[in-house]
Amino acid sequence: MNRKRILVTDDEPHVIRSLTFVLGKEGFDVVTAQDGEEALRVAVEQKPDLMFLDIMMPKKNGYEVCEIIRKTPDLKSMYIIMLSAKGLAIDRSNAINAGANEFMSKPFSLLDAVARVKTILN
Repeated sequence: MNRKRILVTDDEPHVIRSLTFVLGKEGFDVVTAQDGEEALRVAVEQKPDLMFLDIMMPKKNGYEVCEIIRKTPDLKSMYIIMLSAKGLAIDRSNAINAGANEFMSKPFSLLDAVARVKTILN
């Protein structure tokens, strides 16, 4: 069986640990990045099926990363769920305008996140 790969990008270690643990338990291959530049490098190398992408990160923010991914032929079809502790309507709108497929406000339910991933990738 071809396991789906997920890239979790966040500068908060507890978010990375939590998502990595629950997604790994569900049988997904999980790779991680802690800043925008690392996220782009890992995305190019690993070609994940789905990416959790935090907005506020060092080096490149989530909006910049998302826009670059959408312009990269090998990556532009990747499903992107943008994450932010700021859940204002403008943040959601900016995420979608940058190319994200979805927006999730932090804190979020890990069970809901896993359910969304299963729906999207299965």
